[in-house]
Amino acid sequence: MSGGIGVARGTALCVGAVLGPGVLVLPAVAVRAAGPASLLAWAALLALSALIATTFADLGARYPDTGGVAAFTGRAFGDRAAAVVGCWLYTAVPVGVVAGAVAGAHYTATALHTPPATTVGIAAGLLAVVFLTNMVGLHVSGRLQLALTGALVALLVTVIMVAGPHVDPQRIGPFAPHGAAGVGSAVAVLFTAICGWEATANLSAEFTHPRQVRRAAAASLAIIVVLYAGLAICTVGVLGNQAGDTTVPLMRLLAISGQPWAPGAVAGAAVLLTVAASVTFVAAGARAGVSLARHRILPRGLAVVTSDGAPRRGVAAQAGAAAVVAVAAALAPRVVTVETLMRLFAALLACVTVLGLAAAVRLLPAPRQRACAAVAALAVAAVAALSAAFLLAPAVVAAAVWAHRRREPTPHLYPQPPTPVDNPFDDAHAYAPAQEVRIR
Repeated sequence: MSGGIGVARGTALCVGAVLGPGVLVLPAVAVRAAGPASLLAWAALLALSALIATTFADLGARYPDTGGVAAFTGRAFGDRAAAVVGCWLYTAVPVGVVAGAVAGAHYTATALHTPPATTVGIAAGLLAVVFLTNMVGLHVSGRLQLALTGALVALLVTVIMVAGPHVDPQRIGPFAPHGAAGVGSAVAVLFTAICGWEATANLSAEFTHPRQVRRAAAASLAIIVVLYAGLAICTVGVLGNQAGDTTVPLMRLLAISGQPWAPGAVAGAAVLLTVAASVTFVAAGARAGVSLARHRILPRGLAVVTSDGAPRRGVAAQAGAAAVVAVAAALAPRVVTVETLMRLFAALLACVTVLGLAAAVRLLPAPRQRACAAVAALAVAAVAALSAAFLLAPAVVAAAVWAHRRREPTPHLYPQPPTPVDNPFDDAHAYAPAQEVRIR
């Protein structure tokens, strides 16, 4: 790809990927699962997020590759493992994008007092914006991402500032009405809140210099921790256990201000969160599709990109997959709910993250880096186990990929791990991916 992302734009892409539309509903879902003890789940996952962000930033800086986690896994464990990881990510993208669009549409419809039937149209409009933005290429969408992320961060800060003074410690009780099992359930669904670092690894080759991957990850991590911690504390401290009874917790938090602009602000935040996160994930998914097609896992035509590096065929394929998921959600809204899609999304990306972190244990040269990756891998594996029945989806995808590879074996396409060097930046570009087919 072309490599034109700097620290500011990279930070916007990272924040947009991690701070997704799940924040619109996850605080309420976590309280419903664990009560005020959901704060423990948030604290554990934010600490884990730091380990994941650091590890994927180290991998992205050392091995810039549009294949992202799949490429890292291929270097460490071979092509079959890489193909499975790539297909997990590719499958997760339309699921997560539709979940975000539906959540954002519910907020917008509620804020505008429109009939529930309009939710489908609003969600379709949000999805159209996301995919059309990616069609124009990452550089345009990256600039738009910078503006969108800045606006949504400002809005979320406003929510925290409005609700913060109303936090009442007495509402933090009973603290754990559902015991340890409730906290575990909250952890499983809240993993969606820290999904995204593995998607930014797919964009590592787009940075103008490998060092900027680490800087963007550090800046975005600081923003994410402050915003998530503030929203979690305000949700529990202001709404208490009643937070679990609403599907629009941010709207409830702003409602205490009594300001007429509150519903519009929430609707705007919902749209911004949905678009900002989804643009990044579609971009990452399309690039994963290019890599998978180049390695003959997906149809070869998806490896074609335009002269400016935009994987428009990959974006179109992702749009088709998202349309299928969206139709299923529209036809069976009580079965294909936002929470169901988010739990499925979390299960897929938890598996992606585990293998990516395991690859880091083998690939990274410094003992400190490997130890960080090992701790994170074990923690994410424990979180993935909490997904229970939703792990069936990644199992089915893995089985299909392995069956395909047995029928149509391909030569090894990922380079093996190089000998560690003192300066990881000296040879960072020596392992750049093969060129994709380009069209004008």
